Amino acid sequence: MSENEQKRKWDVIILGGALAGASTALLLRRRNPRWRILIIEKSDRLGRRVGESTVETSAYFLGRVLGLTEHLNEKHLVKQGMRFWFYNGETQGLTDCSETGPKYNVRFPGYQVDRAVLDEEVLSRAVSEGATLLRPVRVREVALEEGGIQTVQWSGEDGSSGAERARWVVDASGVSALLGRKNGWLMTNTAHPIAACWSRWKGVKNLDSREISQGNPGWSKRSKAVRFTATNHFCGLGWWSWWIPLKGGDMSVGIVYDQRITELPEGGRVGDRLREFLMAHPAARELLRDATYQEGDVHFRRNCAYRSSRYAGDGFVLVGDAAAFMDPFYSPGMDWISFSASAAAALVDACLSGRNAAERVARHNANFSASHDRWFDAIYRDKYYYMGDYELMTLAFRLDLGSYYLGVVSRPFDIGDSALEVPAFAPRGGRAAGILMAFYNRRLAAIARSRMRRGTWGSRNTGRYHGFISYELNRRLIPRVVGQLLVWMLLEAREGWRTWFSLRAREMAAPLPHAAPLKT
Repeated sequence: MSENEQKRKWDVIILGGALAGASTALLLRRRNPRWRILIIEKSDRLGRRVGESTVETSAYFLGRVLGLTEHLNEKHLVKQGMRFWFYNGETQGLTDCSETGPKYNVRFPGYQVDRAVLDEEVLSRAVSEGATLLRPVRVREVALEEGGIQTVQWSGEDGSSGAERARWVVDASGVSALLGRKNGWLMTNTAHPIAACWSRWKGVKNLDSREISQGNPGWSKRSKAVRFTATNHFCGLGWWSWWIPLKGGDMSVGIVYDQRITELPEGGRVGDRLREFLMAHPAARELLRDATYQEGDVHFRRNCAYRSSRYAGDGFVLVGDAAAFMDPFYSPGMDWISFSASAAAALVDACLSGRNAAERVARHNANFSASHDRWFDAIYRDKYYYMGDYELMTLAFRLDLGSYYLGVVSRPFDIGDSALEVPAFAPRGGRAAGILMAFYNRRLAAIARSRMRRGTWGSRNTGRYHGFISYELNRRLIPRVVGQLLVWMLLEAREGWRTWFSLRAREMAAPLPHAAPLKT
């Protein structure tokens, strides 16, 4: 054994004890209980985060892979899918808004989770299964040695300090992205200039309340599903807002907007500016009438989208938000954790077991680079031009959902847990679905920009309802997706042709005028 090997106390050091880091530790210990794992966490208690939703893949990961089903049902809320609310200058109130969402409660499990509670639960399970936890201490320096021993220097609040050595380091530091920032790997996604503002609120009206249903019986009856525990999306030109209820009565409410299209009102406290922005939407205005945001729990961040140019090397790997962040729309954050933690655990375990590191690291980087870029093109590139248009967003949502089921959700249910070791839209990870989604997303964005110039954008945002039956993994799935593709073809024939030709395409690429939230 070399001198460096003798000095090495740990096999793996994980930087960050929240969901990404704790789940990676848990997976590694389950793969091989001999691995000596140290988790370094800066807080003495993981803090409150944005209320967060699972979708089908992350629910599979939390429930079937990590074994958290009992905890999820006891400490969090069962989610009833996604629901969208649209408005225009004719919309007077909540019941006038065009609505898209499941007509009945959803088929697949999903949860509205309080991340602080969930993170502590997964961290405690990792420790109970043999990982060592060092908290609260801050990482001061990480010295990487490709193919060698990695050194992490830390200091505690009590003045203590130390240096830990391991063969592998897992960066699960979230948006701090310790390794990415230190090594110059972090790249802002300039093609997606989004900003976000959010807080927790008390006193938000319940969409399923007796007060609302008695005043609007027809509106209440048209959906047989629970509306309140869905992730409700209030959408406008260049922006959307999430409404996520949490156990105990709080509501996580936030907006995300494309800075090319719209902006927060100026002046005053950030929480007041958030409220003013939301009050432009008639549904939000009605639900927030008696609500208050929680002082000290208001957050604002610009240029949220980024990625790392490297996801792994021989001795380190990045997971969760330390690797990349695209957009919170459709709640992909925990899907990304599911894939990155599963792939990282497989990579580290294989390399510690003596398998070829260079080959596996190269494949890991190629997979996650392709996954990120295809995921972004498939879902998010220029989507903010059309997500507030009822007709376009309803079509996109149904196509997105069907393609997600075909190309992503089906894989772990068909193959098993190992399917999560290959990220979505990478080779062997549903690449074909990603290519199709990127194509129709690009076309819908072009049609939206054409509508904006012609003054027809959002013309159907009042008084319409689309209630659909939730998707399933059965023989009806492909015909449903094909049916939506035909709807898209009809849309192209009706008005998409305006953007088909090169002259028109150049016109569509020209900057659009800056837009403010539509006042009613």
